[in-house]
Amino acid sequence: MRVDLFDYELPPERIAQHALEPRDSSRLLILDRQTGKLEHRVFRDIVDYIHAGDLLIVNDTRVLPARLYGTRTKTGGKWEGLFLQSTADGWEMMAQTRGKPEIGETITIEGADWQLTLLERTPNKTWIVRPSKEGSPEELLSPVGHTPLPPYIRGGHDEANDQSRYQTVFADKPGAVAAPTAGLHFTPELLESLQRKGVMLEKVTLHVGPGTFLPMTVEETDEHVMHFEWCQLTPAVARRIRDVKDSGGRVVAVGTTAVRTLETAALHGHQEGGFSGSTNLFIVPPFEFKMVDCLVTNFHLPKSTLLMLVSALAGREAILAAYREAIEKEYRFYSYGDAMLIL
Repeated sequence: MRVDLFDYELPPERIAQHALEPRDSSRLLILDRQTGKLEHRVFRDIVDYIHAGDLLIVNDTRVLPARLYGTRTKTGGKWEGLFLQSTADGWEMMAQTRGKPEIGETITIEGADWQLTLLERTPNKTWIVRPSKEGSPEELLSPVGHTPLPPYIRGGHDEANDQSRYQTVFADKPGAVAAPTAGLHFTPELLESLQRKGVMLEKVTLHVGPGTFLPMTVEETDEHVMHFEWCQLTPAVARRIRDVKDSGGRVVAVGTTAVRTLETAALHGHQEGGFSGSTNLFIVPPFEFKMVDCLVTNFHLPKSTLLMLVSALAGREAILAAYREAIEKEYRFYSYGDAMLIL
């Protein structure tokens, strides 16, 4: 399909720059994909739409304070980097600075008692660096790193409350460099209300990677290659999903990352045995969903892989019509914005 079929115009003022408090006070647009009907509610009203016997699947990844600021030790020039992942030799990072640092040059990190040494540049234009201090990425980043907000939120510059607000209440396993933002709307009290109603809750993990920030650069969807991200569906959760479906309940995925984890397992024939490994699953219409029945999701960027995923579930025309209404009704868009529930 042509990528431009998933384009739409969004007024800049509709891009949310700060998260609402409390978390569940954001707006919720309900889309019934059978009838095309739209309803406008508040997020905490989601309790009215998820039934006893349904299974809510959330992503328990935890966002690392992955953005670092510093200077080139040799020149004093400003440097900014984003930790991506550990490698056999050190860390892979996206980085920007003036000039072209030489291999072996060091970066002095703001607020840290350690430096980074540039080992190599990859074909993907990322850096491989080695910290001068021993420790896991979480141990080294936590005291000095900044919340890796996407560039459309304040140019990526974080504030004090972003450290907790750009994290879901069920975040547990560190490894993401962007939040699974559909989960940002849930509070402990809302989760308790759902469980009292008889809704079950289970967790998967997908460590959201840098591809979240990268625009598509092709004209046709079949020319696009997704980035790899590590994900896990445990056998116990896979069995719970099977039991829920066998009893007539629905699987409600919270966020596109949960969808990709579940459908990756199904694609590899692991609906019951679970899955652990890397996925670059690109979900675009038409797509047969084997695990997911309903989806909680935010509003996504034009011509993005995430917009294509929700269009595969609900239909491209229905999604674009819902987006037009959301813009008209002044919903807040993107990571800190409002939410949709696709039934």
